[in-house]
Amino acid sequence: MAKTAVGLFENPGSVDEVVRDLEATGFPRKDVRVLGEPREMAGSGLMSTPHTDFEVGLVRDLKVFGVLEADAEDYVQGVRRGGIMVFATGSGDKAEAATEIMNRHGAVEIEKLSASRPELPSADHGEAPPVRDPSVQTGRSRSPGGGARLFVW
Repeated sequence: MAKTAVGLFENPGSVDEVVRDLEATGFPRKDVRVLGEPREMAGSGLMSTPHTDFEVGLVRDLKVFGVLEADAEDYVQGVRRGGIMVFATGSGDKAEAATEIMNRHGAVEIEKLSASRPELPSADHGEAPPVRDPSVQTGRSRSPGGGARLFVW
């Protein structure tokens, strides 16, 4: 069963160090993916929305890994702000080691991103807004001490 460690980094310089450390622990380069928002995105026509297309695609891809949609939106928010995501796929022990490496290098806790996002007032004042409980997501586990997460798919 494949597992993927996912970490979001605010400092692009730390990403190179993360990749070097992953490779030093035996991760083949083909099993490590680095993703940031492209600086220039070519449109495919008059009605093209390349940034939106990129973000929708990223949410879709993250959901394939088992990321809840709200959490996927938080990752997109981090990338939109200039963050870089690192994915490392491998066996259980190897993927868990990857989360530890990512956390040592300061992987962002995505809950902090959603906490800094303003909430729009609800038109229905009779109901409380839904509360996100990250503990109920199947296929995801948090690595203690940081923001990197492990997804089983």
